[in-house]
Amino acid sequence: MKRYLKINAIDNVCVVLDEVIQAGEEIEVDGQKILLAQDVERGHKVALRTISQGEDVIKYGYPIGHATTTIQAGEWIHSHNVKTNLRDDLEYNYAPKSYPVGYRDEGRKVLGYLRKSGQMGIRNELWIVPSVGCVNGQAQAIAERVKRECDCSHLDDVRVYTHNYGCSQLGDDHRNTQRALAALVKHPNAGAVLVLGLGCENNQIASFKEVLGSWDEERVRFLIAQEVEDEIESGFAICRELVELTRGDRREELPLSYLKVGLKCGGSDGFSGITANPLVGLFSDWLIAQGGSTILTEVPEMFGAETILMDRAESREVFDRTVELINDFKGYFRRFDQPIYENPSPGNKKGGITTLEEKSLGCVQKGGAQPVVDVLGYTDPMIKRGLNLLQAPGNDLVAASALALSGCQIVLFTTGRGTPFGAFVPTMKVATNSALARFKAGWIDFNAGTMVEDEEPERLLERFIDKVLATVNGEKLKHEKVGFKEIAIFKTGVTL
Repeated sequence: MKRYLKINAIDNVCVVLDEVIQAGEEIEVDGQKILLAQDVERGHKVALRTISQGEDVIKYGYPIGHATTTIQAGEWIHSHNVKTNLRDDLEYNYAPKSYPVGYRDEGRKVLGYLRKSGQMGIRNELWIVPSVGCVNGQAQAIAERVKRECDCSHLDDVRVYTHNYGCSQLGDDHRNTQRALAALVKHPNAGAVLVLGLGCENNQIASFKEVLGSWDEERVRFLIAQEVEDEIESGFAICRELVELTRGDRREELPLSYLKVGLKCGGSDGFSGITANPLVGLFSDWLIAQGGSTILTEVPEMFGAETILMDRAESREVFDRTVELINDFKGYFRRFDQPIYENPSPGNKKGGITTLEEKSLGCVQKGGAQPVVDVLGYTDPMIKRGLNLLQAPGNDLVAASALALSGCQIVLFTTGRGTPFGAFVPTMKVATNSALARFKAGWIDFNAGTMVEDEEPERLLERFIDKVLATVNGEKLKHEKVGFKEIAIFKTGVTL
């Protein structure tokens, strides 16, 4: 295994790949021998030459900030001597670029459930969706009785997606809750759904149905607790019927054009932009070549690397909407008097990420090199095949939920620090480094750390494709096996 890596020819830093390179050790980069001035841990950066105060620090071939003091060759580079270059408002120019991706349609198929909506589900589950948090307990009681008294062996899960919303909300928050729950109810990974209301909440079932629009009336049922004597008994009777309706559901062979994959990272480290995120980007390019689609989100973690995506907009309209996506999210921070660049997190910094530019340059690599075909608002359904951008925050569970609410049947989640969570769709944890994959084997589904351990990228991509498609075909991920599955709804404003 290499002990350090210079990523781009014009970089003035290298990244430590070993657990630590100690002060006084010598490394050689581009024929130049450099003596380390301090111990530098895995994922952190070392200066390859003298970087003057105010001069840009270059990683991935782009500036990730500027030196706040003169940094000598061999010195550790991090928050103590580097500061972001980012400013609140920027001017953007439309300068479209295209990149060859080199993949062809291989004609591969997956096994999925074709729903009446024309969408493909990769799981067949029974969901109970409360319209308001007040009936979370009743929904749980119904689900427990269904699992106890019904033969659900043909189902992948019986699940309640609890939340604390649906009442005492105004404006965007109320609309976000209704739209999120509507998208949840119509998601193709659910074979059947019971929507359980209370009766006095803001999110009335009648108004919720208006947001829902059309739905499969056979597979989606509604119950208002205040209108029946025993809501648990009534809910159980409905669910028992839904269990039987799903009994005949079968997977069938379908083209990859039905597959929509969410791209997300969290607990990033200095390896994220070197291993797991580039791997996911290669997968995104490959899937799109097969006719499938991917969605990239975490808008605040595009700041500083947004022009890479803007340059790949397939049209002027998509470029303009990408600019609007970035500027609107900055405006969102300003409306609540919050700093726009309050990032990276403490965990990111411990893992070697110094500035938001550095984090973003690693983050956007999950989007590969294909053109950006559309920009989606929160909960908007994906309608154009290819790489889409989605309005959602960086928070892991909110963003992963948002990807699924826009139609993704699975989320690929890269991580350098590790996390056990799962969204309401399969959420594959992809480790950026082998140490994490070994230490948290109960969390991690795939190790991308071998990319810097001399595994050829082509072979690693082949193994990753096989793992993703096996998951699509029904293989359970770690979080599914232990039952960690949740939904989180984006909240922006006041709670009454």
